[in-house]
Amino acid sequence: MIAVVIPFYQREPGLLHKCLRSAFAQRDVGEKVQILIVDDESPVSAESELATLGATPKFPVRVLRQRNAGPGAARNTALDNLPLGTRYVAFLDSDDEWSVDHLAHALRALRAGHDMYFANFLHLGSTVSAFDRRKRLDLSEHPAIDAEGVLRSYTGDMFNQVLSGNVIMTSTVVFDAVKFNDVRFRPDLRFAGEDYLFWMALAKAGGRFAFSTDVELTCGRGVNVNAGSIWGTDGLAPRTRDEIRFKKIIGQLYPVTDQQRRQLKINIRDLRKVFALDCLHRVRHRKPLAWKVIRDQVGSDPLTLLAVFSALTKVVSRRIPAEDTARQAPGP
Repeated sequence: MIAVVIPFYQREPGLLHKCLRSAFAQRDVGEKVQILIVDDESPVSAESELATLGATPKFPVRVLRQRNAGPGAARNTALDNLPLGTRYVAFLDSDDEWSVDHLAHALRALRAGHDMYFANFLHLGSTVSAFDRRKRLDLSEHPAIDAEGVLRSYTGDMFNQVLSGNVIMTSTVVFDAVKFNDVRFRPDLRFAGEDYLFWMALAKAGGRFAFSTDVELTCGRGVNVNAGSIWGTDGLAPRTRDEIRFKKIIGQLYPVTDQQRRQLKINIRDLRKVFALDCLHRVRHRKPLAWKVIRDQVGSDPLTLLAVFSALTKVVSRRIPAEDTARQAPGP
């Protein structure tokens, strides 16, 4: 059986309909499919969405509920309550849509001896695929699984790939939940990095990865952590805090090379700067400060105070707004 895990937290009705329709449209699957929706105290409830779905669902749909704890915790709830006989788990966010061949491609790759599958995708509002835009995968290094050359066996160091230039979007992932039945997301990293650590855990456990060059996912416009956490928004501070935590956790959990350690230090330094400039920006524009986030960040990373002082000194000496000196936060 394949369990499709959908964490659900949305403020706009109708998004879950699109998501589910893309799941119901999957063709040539050849396996039993069950959909698990985890309602994370969503303002628009999953039940209300299902009540207006209309047509009878192609696959059984089960709703689980939890107190609001974020997408990582919601996925964990589903992983802890998988239907008996589940072999594979596919992740799909409630504002995203799959192409019709996504699960069929994933099963072909997994049956060929791989443990985790991911695919190309379109970012929110983009017309150029992520693989083409980022150019982080050299196809000549990854042998084809199928005659068309669409499905590929990843042959590099996936741990380093995720650390230095992640290519995996969560809503494209399908993995062997029997072989990796104890791997979970970090719920404390609510806004960034919890999925990256999941891929790293699979890589360190010897997981074999495969991917598709086809665009098999279109990201939607619902509640999106990254899209809603750009410069000047309320979401930037908690996201940056969690990105700093994520970078530190890597070095605590895993042995890293000297080059990787240097890169992590550079990332953390840049993220501290972003956090500091966000605070100054909010003060200058009389926006409320997220004091709990600030206390959490300074308590776990006191060097952030030095970044605030340094940013304040530069902004005052140059007499320019903080936002004009800030760099976009590097992704986790």
